[in-house]
Amino acid sequence: MIQLYLEYEYWVAVVQLVLAMLGMGAGLQLADFKKVVLHPKAVTVGLAMQLVVVPLIALGFITMTTLPPGMVIGIAIVAAIPGGTVSNIFTFMARGNVPLSISITALTSVACLVTTPMILDFLIADYMTDKFSMPATKVAIEIGLCLLLPLALGMGILQRFPHYAQRFSVLCVRGSLLGIVMIALGSLGAGRLDVTQAAVDDLAVLISFIISLTLMGVWLTKVFGLKSADNSAIEMEVVVRNINLGLLLKVSLFPVAIGEINPMADMVLLTMFLYAAWQMATGIFFIVWRRRRSL
Repeated sequence: MIQLYLEYEYWVAVVQLVLAMLGMGAGLQLADFKKVVLHPKAVTVGLAMQLVVVPLIALGFITMTTLPPGMVIGIAIVAAIPGGTVSNIFTFMARGNVPLSISITALTSVACLVTTPMILDFLIADYMTDKFSMPATKVAIEIGLCLLLPLALGMGILQRFPHYAQRFSVLCVRGSLLGIVMIALGSLGAGRLDVTQAAVDDLAVLISFIISLTLMGVWLTKVFGLKSADNSAIEMEVVVRNINLGLLLKVSLFPVAIGEINPMADMVLLTMFLYAAWQMATGIFFIVWRRRRSL
């Protein structure tokens, strides 16, 4: 089974991302964006946090520490990808501004067609081999085909089959989660997810980056005097990244043949899964915290 997974690893990553975006699109309508257009301050703050502040935090940790290249690339991927569909769900559960969350997710998903290759190239160019060239066109095409097209198709399904869209969305999201489980189990079985490969000091720095990203998402949004529901939505967008897209980018940047060992690629994967575990735990904490404050 492990050999079979390794042979089709790229397509597992593609399918899980497509399913996630189909699921999100099936819950989106153009009307969801009307309130955001009428009150642009919150979405502007959210976009700035996603596209400027998060990459700058990553840049600070990359330039001021001596992390191994694989961990640096993992941090760069986390910083370059937009928020994910889970952030919309968490925002709803935390009684935040769901239309705002959906709008930021959708807009950053569109923007990442350009921003993700640029941010990655800016952050990790010095950590790749001299022969490496950032496949910006390939990354942009993959984002377009696996992120934006399924999102648009999902929205079309909601408009054409409104009575079945919610069930379709749930099935797609569950299928995506199954894909992530397959990636995790396949990577574990292939010996790629081994936390003992990382030095304790490096793990401490990585955890510091993750915590800093979370604290900045909570603190900085409050500076702009937004409503509590808006703050909650932006917090979730900053903390909960589209790890689905990150997994696809990792496989695309580091294609590993069956039987081949690539310690750098393994460290990238480990970094992203550690962040994924943190964002789930933090998201649940925010949900409990926000719900109690709203009582």
